[in-house]
Amino acid sequence: MNDHLEVLRAMRAKALEGGGPDRIAQQHARGKLTARERLALLLDDGSFQELGALATHDETEFGLADQRYPGDGVVAGFGKVSGRRVAAFAQDFTVIGGSFSRVQSHKISRIQDLALESGVPIIGLNDSGGARIQEGVASLAAYGEVFVRNVMCSGVIPQISVILGPCAGGAVYSPALTDFVVMARGTSSMFLTGPDVIEAVTGELVSIEELGGSDVHEARSGVAHLVADNELGAIELAKLLLGFLPQNNNEDPPQLVPYDPAERMADELNAVIPDDEAETYDVRDILGHVFDRDSFLEVHAAYAANAVTGFARLDGFAVGIVANQPAVMAGVLDIDASDKIARFIRICDVYNIPVVTFVDCPGFLPGIDQEYQGVIRHGAKIIYAYCEATVPKISIVTRRAMGGAYVAMSSRQMRTDIAFAWPSAQIAVMGAEAAVRILYAREVRAATDPAAVTAEYVRQYRDAFFNPYRAADVGQIDEVIEPRETRPRLIRALELLRTKVQQNPPKKHGLFPA
Repeated sequence: MNDHLEVLRAMRAKALEGGGPDRIAQQHARGKLTARERLALLLDDGSFQELGALATHDETEFGLADQRYPGDGVVAGFGKVSGRRVAAFAQDFTVIGGSFSRVQSHKISRIQDLALESGVPIIGLNDSGGARIQEGVASLAAYGEVFVRNVMCSGVIPQISVILGPCAGGAVYSPALTDFVVMARGTSSMFLTGPDVIEAVTGELVSIEELGGSDVHEARSGVAHLVADNELGAIELAKLLLGFLPQNNNEDPPQLVPYDPAERMADELNAVIPDDEAETYDVRDILGHVFDRDSFLEVHAAYAANAVTGFARLDGFAVGIVANQPAVMAGVLDIDASDKIARFIRICDVYNIPVVTFVDCPGFLPGIDQEYQGVIRHGAKIIYAYCEATVPKISIVTRRAMGGAYVAMSSRQMRTDIAFAWPSAQIAVMGAEAAVRILYAREVRAATDPAAVTAEYVRQYRDAFFNPYRAADVGQIDEVIEPRETRPRLIRALELLRTKVQQNPPKKHGLFPA
């Protein structure tokens, strides 16, 4: 028996070595941690239970007979994050560049299945050179095994991908199928085809960082939801994000012990909207006064910055926030903002997180380019997402709510439960000047002083519509409130809506606008 124990201990010790001391030193020289070091940062001390530590690839594989390592380039298993059960895996770049193999697929698929059956989140720490070329089509098929499980887990258990190194080719699709992608600035990258292939096919010269670095995916492509300055920060962001999410779609997100008074008023909010309609303001100033102090985690902060999405807490409960951002493009909705808002609403809906919407939007962005690129179908995604969502939904119109943007941004018709407005709200079909040009074109042309007549009609239109009271009269706004009392109003509303039950008609699935 002792001999058998010695063999087991020796094999386990070898598994802990990864690709060996030299490869580990190279990993550290790149400013990167090893797979096991990353898992140690992610998981509570002593909680990790590894599966498949001794698995190795077939020794007959092309050119790899002398490169068999226990674990085969991925460390997988279960542990706890802040006391909560999770499944986790970390690709090991020190073992054959972390290349994706059949063994990796079997190990990751195994914990995906167990996580789904157990109803626990799964977190993947990605650092791989892509498919293992030596395995040929078998390596590509191995990706498919993981992809189908990503889809089956979608909307059932939270899936978080943390990119901590290269992620290329087929490897990018698994993170793209998960709920959230977190990247580390400077060391992580994502792209379908690398710089060499692009140069060969198109003649374009581009570096890895320019093609698929964190800055690109944070601000331009929208692939990355969160970006940190380093690996430690990326892992901490994943843990923070997990704190807003439930274990699965049948549970509610964890509640924190309230630390910010529920009845706290914010007098600053009464002065946050400028008197001059042409002036902008940062909607984050509102969020900071309304929600539990220092609880806001913005998602997609640099992408489509004319809209703000993120998580925060109200009296300790997790909520999702959607807001127009007047400080960027006047808060107008465009294609990217529509996609960003719609996806975030759907994430909140599947994980039982109430949605609070702050509206200050002059409408959808006009222009030939937007129309040609399909702003109609992209804008329809917001409408679809709000109408489909059955979680509690509350809206607050802070200033402008014009035309189709008023309807799309969580209006009562979108099955919003409670609609508030500030006294500064302006709810109308369109701006006053544009309305007068359409409604009173004949009168203006016939006037001896067209400018004076136009100004008078504009004043009349503003008096009639550029306030929330007409909408309140006809029941489209439930209550006009003082800005300072927004926090306690929201807390009371969500306390009521916490037991809300609403179901959609039974169906296989809807057809989300493409």
